[in-house]
Amino acid sequence: MHATSNTPDNLRIGDAFPTLELAATSGELVTIADPAGNYVHLQLRRFAGCPVCNLHLRSIVARHDEIQAHGIREVVVFHSTAAELAKHQADVPFPLIADPERELYQRLGVERRLHSLLSVRALRAAIGGQTTALGSRSTMRGAFGPMRPNGGMLGLPADFLIAPDGRVAALKYGQHAYDQWSVDELLDHAAHPVPA
Repeated sequence: MHATSNTPDNLRIGDAFPTLELAATSGELVTIADPAGNYVHLQLRRFAGCPVCNLHLRSIVARHDEIQAHGIREVVVFHSTAAELAKHQADVPFPLIADPERELYQRLGVERRLHSLLSVRALRAAIGGQTTALGSRSTMRGAFGPMRPNGGMLGLPADFLIAPDGRVAALKYGQHAYDQWSVDELLDHAAHPVPA
């Protein structure tokens, strides 16, 4: 993974997003901004096997065709190793990017906080994601997921919608572990971009 330009710690709507070339666990090279002219929804999630992230990503997978039909390409980054993410690649129809050293998180100002799981929404999502995962075991490592995940358990999510011209059309820095855009919010951001 490398960036071809420097970026500030926190981006704002209308800022130029750094040009990135990211290697997905599938071996695919992902370029941001998208050379095909689509929006890119870049999600920085927590760790592979995170029940909160799994719950959210199931909603993205379920509506992936609709997201693509709106001209949006999904790219999801985890602070996990490529080997850990490869276990989950078959479950998702979009690129997964390993960032075990949290380089991209730091570059884009995505933080870790002690209270990341101390929200009612985050706790409900963790319980719901864990309950669902125990039944399917398709997105878990062991019965209860990773007990000591790479990068820790205190990471926060972030969403970036990058326009085809490379500017930030919308963004969200999560305040707790389950603070991210819903699919409907994502589609609304793409349909009503803020003018540059």
